Amino acid sequence: MDPCSFVRILIGNLAIKSTSLSSSNPCFSGKVHPLNTPYYYCQIKLKGADSPPCHVVTVPLISNLIDTHPPHSLAVTFDYPKSHILNLNNTFIKISVYKAPTNPTCMLRFNSTKLLGKISVPLDLTFVESRSCFFHDGWVALTGNKNNQTHGLFHLTVQAEPDRRFLFRFDGEPECSPHVWQVRGEVKQPVFTCKFSFRDKNPAHSPFSNYLVSGRKGWSITIHDLSGSPVACATIITPFVASPGSNRVKKANPGAWLILGPGGDGTWKPWGRLEAWREPGNSKTVGYRFYAARAIDNPVTLAEGTISSQYGGKFIIDKSGVTRVNTLEGNLENKSWCKGFVMSARFDDENKCSKPEVEVGVRHVTCAEDAAAFVALAAAMDLSIEACKLFSQKLRKELRQ
Repeated sequence: MDPCSFVRILIGNLAIKSTSLSSSNPCFSGKVHPLNTPYYYCQIKLKGADSPPCHVVTVPLISNLIDTHPPHSLAVTFDYPKSHILNLNNTFIKISVYKAPTNPTCMLRFNSTKLLGKISVPLDLTFVESRSCFFHDGWVALTGNKNNQTHGLFHLTVQAEPDRRFLFRFDGEPECSPHVWQVRGEVKQPVFTCKFSFRDKNPAHSPFSNYLVSGRKGWSITIHDLSGSPVACATIITPFVASPGSNRVKKANPGAWLILGPGGDGTWKPWGRLEAWREPGNSKTVGYRFYAARAIDNPVTLAEGTISSQYGGKFIIDKSGVTRVNTLEGNLENKSWCKGFVMSARFDDENKCSKPEVEVGVRHVTCAEDAAAFVALAAAMDLSIEACKLFSQKLRKELRQ
């Protein structure tokens, strides 16, 4: 399997040093500003790309009275195929920094929201194909438009790096047992087939009989290679059931999938666990949490987030980090968090035929079985969106036994 070349633009290590902090403030004693102060946020855009997303992230406030390094954290990434982004001209990162009285989802609704300043970082991506590049790492003054008043200092790191990925695409809805293609540019070729099925509900024949209660249950999808051998599997182990007094799957009692890989001698071994639920209120939002573990009894949380069933969205596992320039020399372990980008899967809204697209970081795939496990996880997430529909809604006929 041949991977595709991607370019990642990473923005992180965000912090503000405010000139309004006072040494006489008895509540302030160290690195983090007290809770009774305003919130600080920024909008981050990539200008020059087609329909770039706008991200809103929280910015921590640190004292300007002590020598405090900004938190080492990743805030935003922009990911594009190399062929797309290297053709862009005049690409730059645009950041608008605000002080606001409330959380970032509501900040633009308040007249009291104050723009502290705007920052622009130009990007030259000519050499990113072969190596990581830094475009900014340090402090910059936040100067307002009126009277050039300085509202503090803003710290950020902007870097770009090459990132090779495998790209897979379902040619139909997972419950319809589709083929899965590997895509590379304009070329696509089949690599897997999917088989959706209902497990045997007879306790004498099912290893999952303890979980077979009323609800959306018994779903299983097996990934086969082109020779017909099973190489990964996803199966519901905790049914998607309505919580008492409601018609929805709640976070307190989520449905769960077990993702399995081949363990040798015709057996399966646990690869991960996916949990999903319907978010509260009237929103058509599905929450998820993914654990990866060699032993499912000792899981490690790798991803948690939400996907809109109405508008679609992405499931993402990303353990990237933003490096500081002064840590590069002599300490290779500081060059990234964990193992960088792991996986993403894009899902369409509920009014379209669902054909998930899956990207997997090349460093996480050593054989076809590795790729198949990520494909099975994407299929399980797609089916979870269906399983989390209100129980007053009827499922598609393929999902009704």
